[in-house]
Amino acid sequence: MTTSPPVPTLAGYAIGITAARRADELGALLVRKGATVRYGPAIRIVPLADDTELHAATTGLLDEPVDVVVATTGIGFRGWIEAAEGWGLGEELLDRLGKATLLARGPKARGAIRAAGLQEQYSPVSESNAELLQHLLDSGVAGQRVAVQLHGEPLPYFVDSLRAAGAEVIEVPVYRWVGPADPGPLDRLLDAVLDGAIDAMPFTSAPAAASMLAMAKRTSRHAPLVNALTHRVLVACVGPITAAPLAALGVPTVQPERARIGALARTVAQSLMERSPRLCAAGRQIELRGQAAIVDGQLCEVAPAPMAVLRALAREPGRVVSRRELTAALPSGGEEHAVETAIGRLRTSLGEGKLVQTVVKRGYRLAVDR
Repeated sequence: MTTSPPVPTLAGYAIGITAARRADELGALLVRKGATVRYGPAIRIVPLADDTELHAATTGLLDEPVDVVVATTGIGFRGWIEAAEGWGLGEELLDRLGKATLLARGPKARGAIRAAGLQEQYSPVSESNAELLQHLLDSGVAGQRVAVQLHGEPLPYFVDSLRAAGAEVIEVPVYRWVGPADPGPLDRLLDAVLDGAIDAMPFTSAPAAASMLAMAKRTSRHAPLVNALTHRVLVACVGPITAAPLAALGVPTVQPERARIGALARTVAQSLMERSPRLCAAGRQIELRGQAAIVDGQLCEVAPAPMAVLRALAREPGRVVSRRELTAALPSGGEEHAVETAIGRLRTSLGEGKLVQTVVKRGYRLAVDR
């Protein structure tokens, strides 16, 4: 007797990724667990090696001694050094940074500082800008020149708090987040979310979340998108800063204990598994996944509309669910005949017609033992 290999942890789930940087790495981790991944980049990174703002900030820092330098990202700090080298200011900048107190937001920023031959004096355990800011304020910044390397967008609260405490702040914009060069993949990903074909959305940056919401608003899909993210799709964020644009709209999120890509992938996997209903019907063991059902250990792929019907039936196994209720559960609504079509497709997908029973003139139910 042969036994089927175990079903991968995320088999039957479809996950949408909007990240620009490290999207492939995150996707590979999820695919390795069995997930289907769809990419829709919401942003792209524009380096500022030739940007006048970065050049002006760098020369401004070199004009006078600086007391504190804050590195918020590894890629940003490295890009700053590389840009300075291109302008012939590399050695002068490193000399100036070496005489300042260097603070790193997290391990990647620390690594970039050390790779440049420098040494940081402080890095918060939480890897958060909030703890970094509090350390600065507690240390006293009145009358000091503080350079803050930005990470793709302004940090108004961080910068304004330092200025309010009496610091002169030099903002160093190393790169910017802008909209995707081709919005098509993101547009199609949004459609997939609204059609019920996406089960989870992990986010690695606040700009990506904000850009996705902005596109939804421009295309009159904002309200249904927020509804889907609030009630059906698992939303995972690498940390509270990333979650902020979604939290402002009341969208619940899950977050790993550590702000790491690997930890984010594990959190997505664990959270999806915890949301998977398990039941027994017609003598079969059934586990519901996002786009599939596992019946007696066999993975059965199910299209979004039949899957929505199965989920509605499984909320109260054995209860008769009316056609009207099932119509409301369909991703795109429809008429009652659409439910009959979905039921037929569901029975075919599950390979067992007896799992879903028709109750004449009343609706449908799962064949669970009472």
